[in-house]
Amino acid sequence: MRLDDERALIFTTDFFTPIVDDPYQYGSIAAANALSDVYAMGGRPLLALNIVAFPSDLPLDMLSDLLRGLAEKAREAGAVIAGGHTIQDKEPKAGLAVIGMVHPDQLMTKAGAQPGDVLVLTKPLGSGVIATAAKSNQADPAHMAEAAQWMARLNRAAAEAALAAGAHAMTDITGFGFLGHASEMAGDGGVTFEIGTNSIPLMAGVDGYADEWLFPGGSMANQEAFASKVRFEEEVSREQQLILFDAQTSGGLLIALPPDGIEVFGREMQSSQSPWWQIGRVIERSGSGIVVRR
Repeated sequence: MRLDDERALIFTTDFFTPIVDDPYQYGSIAAANALSDVYAMGGRPLLALNIVAFPSDLPLDMLSDLLRGLAEKAREAGAVIAGGHTIQDKEPKAGLAVIGMVHPDQLMTKAGAQPGDVLVLTKPLGSGVIATAAKSNQADPAHMAEAAQWMARLNRAAAEAALAAGAHAMTDITGFGFLGHASEMAGDGGVTFEIGTNSIPLMAGVDGYADEWLFPGGSMANQEAFASKVRFEEEVSREQQLILFDAQTSGGLLIALPPDGIEVFGREMQSSQSPWWQIGRVIERSGSGIVVRR
């Protein structure tokens, strides 16, 4: 919502059931995930409201840790928790409703990628696969711990670097998976995204769990919904394809940068000690919106 020539409001909300066992960590991930929508639009979070459902038969200490995780992650983002609402439910649910601010001239959308742009990604893929493996007690605890750290990581530095580098389009990678959100960015005409699977970063252990076909149901749904928008080269395996459809929680930013912005982006990311990967390019429309090669 545009307020005037220099201010526009962003209002977003997200919440979900636990993806980790530790309530504090769960709160941190839920907050980072909700805040990400503001960053994906080039904004900065101002304030947030807690959204929490909690079972009556669980210890209140767990609720306290959950709320602390939400609050401390919001504080890390420079936002204020201004209150919220809780209800009783059979399964915990947590997240935030977030208000952010952006200058209208800096507002980022999914549209706007141009031929010649470079595609970069700021977090590795695989949280859905690893969480599914953990639910069936098949995940290495070290892999789950690393995935949790990635999910709790704010997209703040990446968003600021994208703005400094003159990004043309940006989105965060969440429930629709990498290819679902990339398809939305490519749109229905004008450009095609060329992606190289060998350039896509993966969380530790993902390849092994994928070989065991430990994918969440959401990944299968993403494949069904977005497969028509993607063309895979023959050398891309079924497992690699589904990893790219894997439903993510609190993933990184996918950014379309002009070639002359890569140096600025890399310098900004290095100064904040934030990782990033160049994973493809934007070309003139050539059949499908996404082409995936090795």
